[in-house]
Amino acid sequence: MLIAVATQRGSSLIEVRVVGTTDEEESEEGEAHSDVEPKDGPSPIAPELKELAWGAGAFVVFAVLMRLVLYPRMKTGMEARYASIRAGHENADATRVAARAEVSEYQAQLAAVRAEAAARVDVARQTLEAERQERLAEANARIAERRSEAVARVEAEREAARAQIEEAVAGLVSNITELATGKQPDDALVSGAVSSAMTAAVAQ
Repeated sequence: MLIAVATQRGSSLIEVRVVGTTDEEESEEGEAHSDVEPKDGPSPIAPELKELAWGAGAFVVFAVLMRLVLYPRMKTGMEARYASIRAGHENADATRVAARAEVSEYQAQLAAVRAEAAARVDVARQTLEAERQERLAEANARIAERRSEAVARVEAEREAARAQIEEAVAGLVSNITELATGKQPDDALVSGAVSSAMTAAVAQ
């Protein structure tokens, strides 16, 4: 194989040489190059020692920061939140118990008010019933009195009318007897006879 080698000497002198090599030399050079193994570069997966050191240091710093600063704050916040929630539950329970107590008290007061109202209604009913009975008795008494007065008045009027009728009948009988016998009959006898006849007629 021929190889041209150009060499410049000075400003205008150029030397050109043609170097020729045989096939044996090329094969030897190829074998020599093939015997030399290429060096391995850095692995793209395996981390370096300084990277491991930086990672471990950062983890340690973060762990210390977490343990000494962040975790206590987080724990304090969680405890405060838990205390707040527990206080809220306790307040809710206390409010529920108070509400139940108020409802029970309200129901008791309502029952007492209803009982008092029922008692007042019963008293009012009894009072009204007593007043009604009293007024009814008064009305019955007035009615009985008026009835008695009316009966007495009717009886008096009846007696007066009876007396008048007896007197008229006695006069008529006396006149008839006088016309029949020509003698004046005894007025007392005629009146007694007329009264007895009328009494018997009324009794029948």
